[in-house]
Amino acid sequence: MKEFDKLKEIISTLRHPETGCPWDLKQSSKTLISGMIEEVYEVSEAVASGNNDDLKEELGDCLLHIMLQAQIASEKGSFAIEEVVEGISAKLIRRHPHIFGEENLTDPTEVKKRWEQIKLAEKKERNSVLDGIPQAIPGLLQAQRIQEKAASVGFDWDNIEPVFAKITEEIAEVRAEISSNNQENLELEIGDLLFSVVNLARKLNVDAELAIKTSNRKFRDRFSKIEAELTKTGTKINEKSLEELDQIWESVKKTE
Repeated sequence: MKEFDKLKEIISTLRHPETGCPWDLKQSSKTLISGMIEEVYEVSEAVASGNNDDLKEELGDCLLHIMLQAQIASEKGSFAIEEVVEGISAKLIRRHPHIFGEENLTDPTEVKKRWEQIKLAEKKERNSVLDGIPQAIPGLLQAQRIQEKAASVGFDWDNIEPVFAKITEEIAEVRAEISSNNQENLELEIGDLLFSVVNLARKLNVDAELAIKTSNRKFRDRFSKIEAELTKTGTKINEKSLEELDQIWESVKKTE
């Protein structure tokens, strides 16, 4: 594709040892990581906002980082971007035997399980189904991936009712630890409760990380509107009682 070839040429020009860009030449695989992570989060925000122009731009920024990483690897003689493309193409074919092979799978959940099974068979160096989940990713996302991988080998409830029961159980255990005044145990129980809520989200096909970000954004927007309302009257927010703030909160909700 000519657009891809043009981008590849631009990246190569930026990294030219004699005439390239000083900033691009200074970069290494490691120095680019933080920026790459930031761009992925910006893609997430663009998806959440529903703004296709923003999404197109942020996907381009992510592609830039992929191309830079591949260019640096090529300069070291490690691999080229074409090998990256070939690798992911081959992986997609291997892990979709119901499309490119003889298997017959029609349920998305079963497709996901089969993907994890094939992946586990390929990664022979791994000792556990749960190996390979990055430790640095956000906690809710990490919890959901752990649960998905466990479910791929059958460690999962068949229906949602036991999930609700588990959440109720974890709430009771949190209450018990509050009265015991043991902060360390309380932290563990809160973690178990959050893990169970993530499991509920997973069973309902909800992305827990996106869900909490949506709620965070909704709270920020409503809180900002409360502050704006108080600014109009020249009142500071800490001068209002909780009951008064709740009234403004409810009025803000009604306008949405």
